[in-house]
Amino acid sequence: MEEEKKRINLFKKIAIMLSAVGPGLFLIGYNIGTGSITTMAASGSRYGMSLFWALLFSCIFTFIMLVAYGKYTLVTGKTALHSFRIYFRFGSLLSIFIMIALIIGELAALMGVVGIVSDLIKEWSKFITPSGEGFNQIVVTIVIIVGLYYIFWVGKYSFFEKVLIVFVITMGISFITSMILVIPEPSVVIKGLVPRLPDDPNAHLIAAGMAGTTLSAAVFIIRSIVVSEKGWGVDNLKLEVKDAFVCATMMLILSAAVMACAAGTLYPRGIGVDRAVDMVTILEPLAGRFAMSVFVAGIVSAGLSTVFPIILIAPWLICDYMNIPRNIRSPLFRILGAIGILFGLFVPIFGLRPVWVMIASQAFQATIMPMVTITMIILLNRKDIMGKHTIGFWMNLGCWLTFIFSLVMAYTGIVGLKGYF
Repeated sequence: MEEEKKRINLFKKIAIMLSAVGPGLFLIGYNIGTGSITTMAASGSRYGMSLFWALLFSCIFTFIMLVAYGKYTLVTGKTALHSFRIYFRFGSLLSIFIMIALIIGELAALMGVVGIVSDLIKEWSKFITPSGEGFNQIVVTIVIIVGLYYIFWVGKYSFFEKVLIVFVITMGISFITSMILVIPEPSVVIKGLVPRLPDDPNAHLIAAGMAGTTLSAAVFIIRSIVVSEKGWGVDNLKLEVKDAFVCATMMLILSAAVMACAAGTLYPRGIGVDRAVDMVTILEPLAGRFAMSVFVAGIVSAGLSTVFPIILIAPWLICDYMNIPRNIRSPLFRILGAIGILFGLFVPIFGLRPVWVMIASQAFQATIMPMVTITMIILLNRKDIMGKHTIGFWMNLGCWLTFIFSLVMAYTGIVGLKGYF
């Protein structure tokens, strides 16, 4: 009886801790999707852990920018896109450009996310169907989008947060377990901390894609919105920093786990991966069906956890720009949500293979990061906006280093995109 009480208290503490860092978990679910997994798998299978430095730096700078955007919203009560519009000359054009770029990029990602998840479920189901052909991919896709849209129709932000907690925990357990089963040598990981680009035409694109999917402009714009949705204020500044730290650390661990899985199994054999399903089918004979099933569970959780924020991004950004209340049950949200989720049918119906397009779109995200970084640096240093909460030397240093890194990765992305197209 005493042990049972202790277990219940432990679960309560975990639940309280998770609810306290809800915005961070929301962003983990949004950030670690099938596009991110594919990029990390492509990197690990082609280059081992040699691009680990790009992931590590991206996560460090992601932490800095999460704190920056969160702090701005906590102090001012304003969200990012609306602030860009009212505080900068030509701010309306700047905000509209960012909004359109993010929406187009996220809709392209949604097509890939749902397509990859349905493809994975079909591949995995071959082991449990008598014919060995697996479930019909179009039927699987319809079931996924109908189920997700139903949750979207009846839910609200706090409900989404609880659903994402389940997905993130499942994803975390799956990827970390997979990494333990096939973990590469520690010396290989250490070598990956030295910044260098492999001599390969696709290395620039993949490195920029890794930065773009982690140090993402969309993540920071959404950060200010979810912090506002949480109802936090200036009294929650310390909690916001802790939330950002948990978020960035989990992004690093989960992304590194996927990279390590590919580096530990596929890289030594010279097997490159272009799709997440490729990694799953190849992983089965190398690491066993259990490892494959665990990895599939992680990717499916990652994909589904990404869909919710993508459905929300268009109406959220429009409300942010117009500075109007965000009501998830309003006609604006429900209509735009329905249009957005229907993009998930493109891949199975038309037989598209958009994985490299997703990587290219993530590299494009890296090209707009400098703009999103410099605008926030300016706002955080304005006393008429921030009052006594303007940022000091160390935060400024971190933000400017982020800006420099974003310029480097933007250049890398442009080189990679030029080579790709």
